Amino acid sequence: MRKFLCLILLTSLTTFQTFSQDNFIKDSLDSYINREMQKWQIPGVAIAIVKDGKVLAMKGYGVREIGKPDKVDEFTLFQIASNTKAFTGTALALLANQKRISLDDKVTKYLPWFQLKDPCATNMVTIKDILCHRIGFYTFQSDFLNWDCNMTTDALIKNMRNVQPVNEFRDKYGYCNMGYVTAGEVIKAVTDTSWQDFFDYHFFKPLQMNRSSVYHQKIVTDGNAAKPYTLVDNKLVLLDYANIDNIGACASINSCVNDISHWIMMQLNKGKYENKEVIPSVVINTTQNSYMIVRESGSARMPSNHFQNYGLGWKSEDMYGYKIVSHDGGANGFVTNTTLLPELNAGFVILTNTDANWFYGALRQQLINYFAKQAYTNVSENYFGIYSKNNITESEEIQNLKKQANAEVHLSVADAALVGKYFNEVYGEIEIKIEKSGLMMYFSHHPKLRGALKPLSEKSLLCTFNDPTYGIHPFPIEVVNGKVNNITVKVNDFIDYQYYKFTKQNN
Repeated sequence: MRKFLCLILLTSLTTFQTFSQDNFIKDSLDSYINREMQKWQIPGVAIAIVKDGKVLAMKGYGVREIGKPDKVDEFTLFQIASNTKAFTGTALALLANQKRISLDDKVTKYLPWFQLKDPCATNMVTIKDILCHRIGFYTFQSDFLNWDCNMTTDALIKNMRNVQPVNEFRDKYGYCNMGYVTAGEVIKAVTDTSWQDFFDYHFFKPLQMNRSSVYHQKIVTDGNAAKPYTLVDNKLVLLDYANIDNIGACASINSCVNDISHWIMMQLNKGKYENKEVIPSVVINTTQNSYMIVRESGSARMPSNHFQNYGLGWKSEDMYGYKIVSHDGGANGFVTNTTLLPELNAGFVILTNTDANWFYGALRQQLINYFAKQAYTNVSENYFGIYSKNNITESEEIQNLKKQANAEVHLSVADAALVGKYFNEVYGEIEIKIEKSGLMMYFSHHPKLRGALKPLSEKSLLCTFNDPTYGIHPFPIEVVNGKVNNITVKVNDFIDYQYYKFTKQNN
């Protein structure tokens, strides 16, 4: 299970003790990371810390792959996932600075075929709207289809018209990966080149990000790449790299801490790297401005944190009186973070190769506390206590579901009544078949994904996905006059919070 989103709330859970951390980076960073990696069962970590234009620390810890001796170093590739969004947002802000677009231009000016469910929203939605997550989608809404699927980029964008947004247009923040996928196609329409080539020419080459790339095959075939892992029954399990080339503008960059340290230096130095302007400073400011409220309340334990807003690929918040600019990234087997403290001329990147950890967020908070000269506490220990309790609760719930499914439970209909194809307007088609092992569900847009189904009650099935990324979930069924009318499908919240009702065809 992957729970990195909970870190949005965890900054309020840090309690402080009266120990000095004046020399934390110099004296304690290595021992801290090595110790906490063991606690969190993380195979590999890489980090780069920048202050006043210089690298304070840049290092890898642990191994790229369990059971092999190859160490993580500053050049080891990780999938940095949604840290990609800052590059996409910067690309659009750069085009706006060049007067080739306005961020307030309608998306349909460049993609006339673009549609949302609501015709009024379609007519109004701007480039800025799709970049700051205010088009009405709930966080991750429709990503059950979009993530690691076999559809083309254009087909996925066109499918947005089938999604009924949970929220009203521009009313609430809802983290929308498809907004950034759409933004990538806007770059292509404006420049007559791909967003991939745009990144290479405007960012990777001038910043000497020589190890960075945007394609799945690049990390699969690289000789120095971290393997992705998750935890299943408290044991690390190797995953496949997510193939997200078709939604790449939101999440597909492969990179290493050496390369990202150059990106951080440029961000902190008003767009300059090695005394050369890569991006005008006004573009940096534009991306880090606030355009959508994420949260506007503090807490008793973190009273100095009053808000979180979203810009163009960056989240901004206040902490201890300083502006913090950051973004997380989560992909199958990876959770990562990039953080800037512009007023302190400091920043860092943290990369990890298991998605079942909050340590990457704890280390982020530890370093923010360090630069803001806060009293020391072991943030990782605090986070681990909460994480462990949640894990125990979740494990107990799953074990209880398995016991129930293994008991003498029978559906109100025969297995044969479930067999057939089902349709959902957003996802498309799934199919249930009877095989030697029992009922099995197949997914038309995820050819490698399968769900083993067992009766959970008269009106529900327990689905165990062959890919642990998707989890184990009850699937309610609706039976009318002895026939199965529909089945409701759910995947892990990390992928999509929504429930998807599939209607049986040819009933």
